[in-house]
Amino acid sequence: MLYFSRWKTTFIWLAVLLGVLFALPNFLTDQQRASLPGFLPKQPMTLGLDLQGGSYVLLEVDRPSLINDRLQSLREDVQVSLRAANVGFTNLREANGAIQFTLRDPSQAAAARTALQSLTSPISSGLLAGGSVTETELSETEPGTFRLTLTNPGIDYRLSTAVSQSIEVVRRRVDELGTTEPVIQRQGLDRIMVQVPGLQDPQRLKNLLNQTARLTFRLVDVNNSAQAAASGSQPVPAGDELLQTNDPTPQPILVQRQVMISGENLTDAQAGFDQQTNQPVVNIRFDARGAQRFGQVTQENVGRPFAIVLDNKVLSAPNIREPILGGQAQISGNFTVQSANDLAVLLRAGALPATLDIIEERTVGPGLGADSVAAGQAAGLIGGVLVVVFMFVAYGFLGLIANIALLINVVLLVALLSALGSTLTLPGIAGIVLTMGMAVDSNVLIYERMLEERRNGRSVVQSIDAGFHKALGTIMDANITSLIAAVILFFLGSGPVRGFAVTLALGIVTTVFTALTLTRWMVAFWLRTRRPKDVPKGWVSFVPHGTRIRFMRIRQWAFAITIGLSLASIASLFVGGLNYGIDFTGGTVMELRAKDGTADVGKIREDLAGLVEGDVQVQQFGGPSDVLVRFGVQPQDAQTPQASVNAVRGALAADYDFQRVEVVGPTVSGELAWAAVLGVGAALLAIAFYVWVRFEWQFAIGALLATAHDVAMTVGFLVISQLEFNLSSIAAILTIVGYSLNDTVVVFDRIRENLRKYKKMSISDIIDLSLNETLSRTMLTAVTLVLALVALYAFGGDVIRVFVAPMLAGVLVGVYSSIFIAAPVLIYFKLRPDAIRGGDKSDADETKAASRTPATPIGKA
Repeated sequence: MLYFSRWKTTFIWLAVLLGVLFALPNFLTDQQRASLPGFLPKQPMTLGLDLQGGSYVLLEVDRPSLINDRLQSLREDVQVSLRAANVGFTNLREANGAIQFTLRDPSQAAAARTALQSLTSPISSGLLAGGSVTETELSETEPGTFRLTLTNPGIDYRLSTAVSQSIEVVRRRVDELGTTEPVIQRQGLDRIMVQVPGLQDPQRLKNLLNQTARLTFRLVDVNNSAQAAASGSQPVPAGDELLQTNDPTPQPILVQRQVMISGENLTDAQAGFDQQTNQPVVNIRFDARGAQRFGQVTQENVGRPFAIVLDNKVLSAPNIREPILGGQAQISGNFTVQSANDLAVLLRAGALPATLDIIEERTVGPGLGADSVAAGQAAGLIGGVLVVVFMFVAYGFLGLIANIALLINVVLLVALLSALGSTLTLPGIAGIVLTMGMAVDSNVLIYERMLEERRNGRSVVQSIDAGFHKALGTIMDANITSLIAAVILFFLGSGPVRGFAVTLALGIVTTVFTALTLTRWMVAFWLRTRRPKDVPKGWVSFVPHGTRIRFMRIRQWAFAITIGLSLASIASLFVGGLNYGIDFTGGTVMELRAKDGTADVGKIREDLAGLVEGDVQVQQFGGPSDVLVRFGVQPQDAQTPQASVNAVRGALAADYDFQRVEVVGPTVSGELAWAAVLGVGAALLAIAFYVWVRFEWQFAIGALLATAHDVAMTVGFLVISQLEFNLSSIAAILTIVGYSLNDTVVVFDRIRENLRKYKKMSISDIIDLSLNETLSRTMLTAVTLVLALVALYAFGGDVIRVFVAPMLAGVLVGVYSSIFIAAPVLIYFKLRPDAIRGGDKSDADETKAASRTPATPIGKA
């Protein structure tokens, strides 16, 4: 274990060198990175929105409007197809989500089916590899009466197609904003995620994304009264549509349904000014086909008003004074310079194939992002210093080696995040600090084993070699359980939670490398060059050697206390309840900062009383200038998305800067709640299955009960503390699950080893012996992790405290459960020594030696 060939040494330090090179850009300024030689990496980590500011928007295709548009298109297709086949029909209409018509001559039923065959034939679907989907079904409800219905697979196909087309349109629109590195991704069947770092005007982004931008040119009906149609005194004429103008006081106007020219024929759109009125306008240019059609329409309708319609709003309806033959036109209509620019952006990018609703929004101001970066750096630095000092005090020179390995571990983690293009979020910083605390655990396992082997009479070289060899399996088992939790977090989480999962998973990889390879090389090099007479020790022994605490004697009391506290935690859910964040309830959270330095909470409540329905929470947050505003899902948002947010912005924007805005719709909140439950459940089952495979089924049950207890206790802590329960809380709980299993697996590994050694010792004595032998490691690891978490809690900022507080409680609970729940379960389920599998040759040799030497019992439980 302590011999390294030349190529292995080269590989180890080459990996470290590459890590330093890839991590270096993160510690340089933009100017310094630009001056680096071309062959060196220059890409730093990408900062998430919570660290650099920006906007995150989740868009969803409006299913009802897409179905309605498809039915209108289908109605026209039916009309054209039947007329082309000379099939007489009447009463063609949309009824109950389908197209219905009646044949004038029922004997033409076969001809009608043949004419509509192209509409009911299967079409190729991208949803299925090489498959197809039937979009519509034709049925004859009674003789001569037909009904054409959209199928669910057909609607899903249209939704998927609309999302694919919308992504390109959204990308073109966002690129027009001039932002850097926007992230636009598909999520599921009907959603698009848009993330724009550093965007200073999130409202403009929402305005651009929330419009379909379907531009049409239609003739105005001058023969009928729009006012009469609007009042209901006369029906809207067939072939017409009643729309509203885009004026400050909207006016009704009747336009023909027939589209003369559409925005699809545009080649360019630029904002400008009218030469006569000097008002902002949008100048457009048509392609050859559009120019020909536009010239023909204007030539045939001189003197008639021609409506320019954008998303069913009439921008203007000027009279055609003369034919327009040049392929150019001008759109006017109460524009500001900004709105004219935005309309030009929309028209250049093209129309969306369907309406997109904003169902989730998260916006962070650049000031708040800078504060988060500073807080995260301070927390990481202080946490790192605490861990480094603690390790040096606990292990002396070996602690110094562990600290060097820890520093390289962090460098490699930063390098991997940079090389993979991962986004670093605030929970990601927490993941780095947590990795620092947990990485020490591997070194503690190795060092404690070294000292134990030395106390048992082995030589220095044998003790060090056995320390690495015997800790290998334990380190791998412990880290794999944490990795399972991280993987489940990644696949079931979203946004910052995923960032934390990626950081934690990469941290586990770098930890295993530095502990089992780099630390081992440094120890071997020190051993070969210095030839020490003894294994170095620290200045302080936190757990005295040779403890003989009889844990199993009080297991009944511990179980009684555990059951009582677990039931109390579960009951507290129904009595006090969790303080659910908007991730699970839906609603809006805004963090405001007063421009004059002092926030007036009472005035804010008064201003919002008439704008927001239901309970509005307004409270101080941080300093005297910071205020947190929170309210539930608003009925007005169902009709007009973001209406409540826009109203609040309008009321408070003059006096307050919006540092952070989060809006989660009821649909998203329900999905997140289910994902949270599935995440915790899946993590528990996956880790229990791994423990079962590696050990025995009794161990798996013990691990499952211990982690379930930890989850229950953590939830109880959240109920009592009334900290906000959100997605970060779920990440904290799953991390606790990983840590608790990490600790439990270390104990289980020692129990399994002692069961093979001491065949005739009672199971309770073996458990006591194992717990005492691993007690030093358990306490040292817990202390290092607590030090890192305390630094995060004290200096990481208000947002990160909600994430760290339950983890602090969970670490303490995890230590308790490993000793008083997971281990005693083995007694109750009658684990037998002869059932233990696994082991290696050295363990077998020790077992034989131990069988010839009577074991000294440490007491009966």
